[in-house]
Amino acid sequence: MVNEGFSNRRMSATDDRGGAGIGPDAPAFDLGEYWRLAVKHRLVIIGAFLGAILISAAATLLMTPIYTAEATLQIDRESSRVLNVDDVAPRESAFSGEEFFQTQYGLLKSRSLAERVIDSLGLASSNAFIEAMGGTAPERGDRTAAEFAAVRREMVIGMTMANFAVSPVRGSRLVTISFDSPDPALAARLTNAYAENFIQANLDRRFESSSYAREFLEEQIAQTKAKLEVTERSLVEYAANQGIINITEPGADGAGQTQSLAGTNLSALNSSLAAAQAQRISAEQRWRQARASPLMSLPEVLQNPAIQRLTEDRARLDAQYQQNDRVYQADWPAQRQLRGQIEELDRQIAEIGRGILRSIEGQYVVAANNERALQAQVDGLKGEVLDLRDRSVQYNILQRELDTSRTQYDALLERYKEVSVTGTVTSNNISIVDRAEVPNGPSKPNLMINLVLAAMLGLGLGALAAFVLEALDETLATPDDAESKLGLPILGVIPLLGREETPVEALDDLRSPFSEAYYSLRTALQFSTPDGVPSSILVTSSRPAEGKSTTAYATALNLARIGKRVLLIDGDLRNPSMHRIVGVENGVGMSNLLSGAATLAQAVQATREPNLSLVSSGPLPPNPAELWGGDRLRALLIELQQEFDNVVIDGPPVLGFADSPLLSAAVGGTVFVLESKGTRRAQARGALRRLLIGNGRLLGGVLTKFNTKTTQYGGYDYAYDYNYGADRSRGARDRAA
Repeated sequence: MVNEGFSNRRMSATDDRGGAGIGPDAPAFDLGEYWRLAVKHRLVIIGAFLGAILISAAATLLMTPIYTAEATLQIDRESSRVLNVDDVAPRESAFSGEEFFQTQYGLLKSRSLAERVIDSLGLASSNAFIEAMGGTAPERGDRTAAEFAAVRREMVIGMTMANFAVSPVRGSRLVTISFDSPDPALAARLTNAYAENFIQANLDRRFESSSYAREFLEEQIAQTKAKLEVTERSLVEYAANQGIINITEPGADGAGQTQSLAGTNLSALNSSLAAAQAQRISAEQRWRQARASPLMSLPEVLQNPAIQRLTEDRARLDAQYQQNDRVYQADWPAQRQLRGQIEELDRQIAEIGRGILRSIEGQYVVAANNERALQAQVDGLKGEVLDLRDRSVQYNILQRELDTSRTQYDALLERYKEVSVTGTVTSNNISIVDRAEVPNGPSKPNLMINLVLAAMLGLGLGALAAFVLEALDETLATPDDAESKLGLPILGVIPLLGREETPVEALDDLRSPFSEAYYSLRTALQFSTPDGVPSSILVTSSRPAEGKSTTAYATALNLARIGKRVLLIDGDLRNPSMHRIVGVENGVGMSNLLSGAATLAQAVQATREPNLSLVSSGPLPPNPAELWGGDRLRALLIELQQEFDNVVIDGPPVLGFADSPLLSAAVGGTVFVLESKGTRRAQARGALRRLLIGNGRLLGGVLTKFNTKTTQYGGYDYAYDYNYGADRSRGARDRAA
């Protein structure tokens, strides 16, 4: 059932936290809703807007004009290098760019620079600066002269720092400094003083760092020199006591290499020993080869000039002997003589070869003896060198200490010379690009900027006030309010009638906006359930005078006009009014039916509408809730539904009475009437909660007395243009008259 689904949704939508939205399909951001809210609270928003503008304009015109003088500085990360030596101050390249420039901006804003500026201009010596800045000079009172001067100085420093500003130029090494003052000439003077003193302070820091470095280096040089002298004396004394004699040999790189005398001798002998060993090995190899090879095959023998000459003579005599051997006998004297000569030559050649062999052997023996002699000397010097090394441990320690002290002393001397030179160079990395000029016009206050800011602030405050008022607004002015704050679907919107027009007259005019609105309600009721208009309907409200009786009468009347047999029951047994609206007597009515004192035929009265009947309230009972709570009501409704197509009950208000919850549980559907701008959210929520607790089946709500002229309303699906056709209808009535 539709009403059952609504009941479940209504219970979740009317909890203690307030009304919920219509459903999950409601947009998170509804521009139209914000526009409606703005129009609704337009007076508050416009008032805040105009008030902020007026206050801003008045405050701006009453402000003292402030003049701003600006100067531009260029801050380089490194100053120009006049000499190729390092300065004693930290190099800017050692810092990141952002860190360096932020440091410079901090120095510009520092208290020390402000004190330097006021001292250079003599601003703290009188009250003139304080008065020129628009301040009030302090009174001396019981203070001493020193205390009064200190108080005035602190005031001057505070005013100077408060009106000084630093603005870096993004993406460059330029920075703009400015000073604000009511006196334009004073503003330019202070700005230029800041620039000049900042440059001078930077130079002074460099000079002070150089002076401190020179003093520190002089002290370190004196200490290092004394230590160097003590170390040299200790080294010489120890060398003399231990008999350590070192000599310096030139190195390949031009630097001297120190070595002990024994070590030098050992090195030289060791080199000679190596050469002797090589010579002995070579001689021994030649000797072994000579012994193992035929004498005449030795290279030394074959290359000997004497042997070569004798060999040539022998070859010549042998050739002559062979030639004569063809002619003469072997015992021929000439042949014997030649053979003797050949044998003599062979003997001489052999003798020379043996001499060469003995020479090779002698060279080997000499080389071996020389090696043994050098080896003995080297072995002797090794012991001396090892002993010298044992005695040179302390000597080496003293020597290293001496070398360290000498290196440190030389480095300190060199650095002292560099610092002495750089201390006299006054290069600076800060320069003035543009000096401050006396401003022609004030910079503060800016009327247009203040008005724009005030307008934005006024709109913001107005919007905030509108939201607050909306959040605190308990009234239900529009159908959207009812649906969003109560979760109750609105079946119809009934316009507010004029002062001279009554509901009955408006309903008699079939083309009036009032009648058209109730036609729309009748149509909505036909679609409120799957079976059409419920057979029994209760019309109620949270409090009296919300239009429920008119709504009940109009609903019954419209159903009767479409041919339905309709019974209208005045169920308000406490303050009945339906008999006056219809124009019938109230002798026998609903109280008689419920108590069994009358029959249905006696209680039902005909009206001027053919299909519409009425059961008035009847005599007022002492306790209506007891009559409604009995079984007679349900039995009566069953009997009435057999005689009529629809039964419409005008019930009493919900709050404070038990009648309407009992009626709501008995009928097929309940229509809840809300008065536009009259019903409060808490009242409606309480009434709906009571109806739902009593198992009432809510069909929806009807918003009555809706003023379309004063209430901004849009986006409602069931809205009806109440003026459409009104002129034509009025003209038709005039013609008929």
